[in-house]
Amino acid sequence: MTPDLERTRALGVYLHERLVGVVTRLTGDEHLFTFEQDYVNDPSRATLSLGFKTTSGELITRARPTRRRLPPFFANLLPEGHLRTYLATKADVNPEREFYLMAVLGADLSGAVVIRPIDSVEPAPLAVEVGPITRPPKTGVLRFSLAGVQLKFSAILEAAGGLTIPAQGVGGNWIVKLPSTHFSSVPENEFVMLELARAIGIPVPAIRLLPVGEIGGLPADAARLPGQALAVQRFDRSEDGRRIHMEDFAQVFGQFPEDKYKHRSYANIAAVIRAETASDEIDDFLRRLVFSVLIGNGDMHLKNWSLLYLDGHTPTLAPAYDYVATLPYLREDQLALSFGGSRSLQEISVDQVRRFADRAGLAMAPAWETVRRTADLTARTWKDLPQKDLLPPELRLHIGAQIRRVAATIAKA
Repeated sequence: MTPDLERTRALGVYLHERLVGVVTRLTGDEHLFTFEQDYVNDPSRATLSLGFKTTSGELITRARPTRRRLPPFFANLLPEGHLRTYLATKADVNPEREFYLMAVLGADLSGAVVIRPIDSVEPAPLAVEVGPITRPPKTGVLRFSLAGVQLKFSAILEAAGGLTIPAQGVGGNWIVKLPSTHFSSVPENEFVMLELARAIGIPVPAIRLLPVGEIGGLPADAARLPGQALAVQRFDRSEDGRRIHMEDFAQVFGQFPEDKYKHRSYANIAAVIRAETASDEIDDFLRRLVFSVLIGNGDMHLKNWSLLYLDGHTPTLAPAYDYVATLPYLREDQLALSFGGSRSLQEISVDQVRRFADRAGLAMAPAWETVRRTADLTARTWKDLPQKDLLPPELRLHIGAQIRRVAATIAKA
């Protein structure tokens, strides 16, 4: 870690280029986030997170320090697992020191948040004014952060059609997801599942499959990976490069990333969507949830559901992402969260949907109709989906059998 970075005591938090608050490193390795008073006083302020909103719609300004960790909203902006270790090593930062990791990765976060160091600030639980950053970036530091475990990089789509990875974090409008070293054909699996979702009407971003060898700018160790990579167009960036704010449901519920499988259910997510978004989005959420069971996707945790703020204020359900049929790899896999009191990927029952509807505050009849319609359409669409031929035969057969099994249980209910 450079001496300049060690001396950093405060990080300015910018939303749509406006300073909205400061994360301060206190003595004892505690961290405190405080809002700027002009942001608090502004009735037309852009939304940073529903996690900072009371049930009556007021902004929560009372803050408590967090020990070693950044507050949950900010911790969820950082990468996890191997990607976190990889980027921290490149930046010469301890991966457990989230404050310093954010200082070097905060230029290209998900959504419209930018976080950068404020120089020469003494530790204090108060907001401070921003000063210019004059020190040059460390050579070779990958200055971007995309939350998630699978190795992925922010990329720019070149005019000639290739993809390049910006080593200095110049904002890209695609995410490149590289092959898994543990499971076969994961990029192909996700590509086909997303195309199946698109075919039944679920909103999905633009995606491409391409050989890893055709991606320019990859670090040498990543460039040696065999097979295909999946490129996903970022829905938090407009075509002209404008940042669109977003947050995942771990941020909404104020939970740390490692708790993304805990403490909440799909009914909790549905209740937020029903309360905060347009009326038709709750039907879209249930359709995506049913689809996840149909394909055997056990990894739809809190961070794999997100909200977009297209106008800066009002949340809308973000396009679907991270749809992978996990059951062929993990034969005993279950849903990431509870769906009507069940985590089973083997069936969807009437009683299960009734419990889900009751807890989410939904009417049962239209909810069950969404379940039935989604199952029937997915099963019929899978039969003639041309992209499924990209999958290895065993994987294709397993996914097909899963879709038919779950659709049959719904049809018989």
